[in-house]
Amino acid sequence: MSQLNVSARPVLSIVDQTGHLPSNSDDVRRSMIGGSDARVIMGSDEKALRDLWLFKRGLRDGDDLSGSLPVQLGICTEDLNRRWFERQTRQSVSHVQQRIFDRDFPYLAATLDGLVGGSGHVFEAKFMLPWSFSEEAAAEKHMPQLQHNMAVSGANGAQLSIITGGGRWVLIEAEADAIYQAALREAEVRFWDCVKTGRAPSLIDAPPPLPKAEVVRIADMNSHTEWCSLAGRYRATKQAHDEHLQTKEDLKGLVPRDAVEAIGAGLRAKRSKTGALSFELLR
Repeated sequence: MSQLNVSARPVLSIVDQTGHLPSNSDDVRRSMIGGSDARVIMGSDEKALRDLWLFKRGLRDGDDLSGSLPVQLGICTEDLNRRWFERQTRQSVSHVQQRIFDRDFPYLAATLDGLVGGSGHVFEAKFMLPWSFSEEAAAEKHMPQLQHNMAVSGANGAQLSIITGGGRWVLIEAEADAIYQAALREAEVRFWDCVKTGRAPSLIDAPPPLPKAEVVRIADMNSHTEWCSLAGRYRATKQAHDEHLQTKEDLKGLVPRDAVEAIGAGLRAKRSKTGALSFELLR
């Protein structure tokens, strides 16, 4: 894949004196979908999705993160993170804090922590607290943003550089996933349509792809007592679980669109402000 030509990409008209878009402007953030929005759009947090939708529509202020110590530590250590990555990998990082836009959908944007010289991979710097840190959780948390930035920039890989509060540095490499990026693109386009029309968005809850492991093995769990016990329970409950999920979908289709609640046969369906339906058993 050819190296990214950032200068050939379209830019918005709102720029500061340095030629970059002001990163702290709510108006600019409302005019586009960025990498940090991707996790919310593809996630399972209904409140976060609704808050993002309201913010993009101008009906809610942006979150004030000036009092969040982890966020401020991430900002303060970003330059150190980049320099440490360059020192450890002997690779240079360019295009720091440059904002680029998708050719086909100009409202899809990526504010880059940088691009890795030679490979053109997306560089992403993060700070994470050490208490419950794991590489798997970090990759899952930040993968939607990485895939979004790779899709917008046309990069075929990403380097996630993490500094933890415990004095540890971790580098996670990720490859562009065409299937996930296609699903992400569709979800982002649908979300933007909701922003324009005022229709409430719905949850996607799509698990992100994990980084490609260097070593792959098949674990034999037949001697693991707890695994075998849970596996038996899984087999015994799977059919009922599948039938339950299908029944919920069938019930949702029967609730009138203009109904806030639907009650019958000891079951209540209740519609939230965002339009999502939940069910509860009645006594």
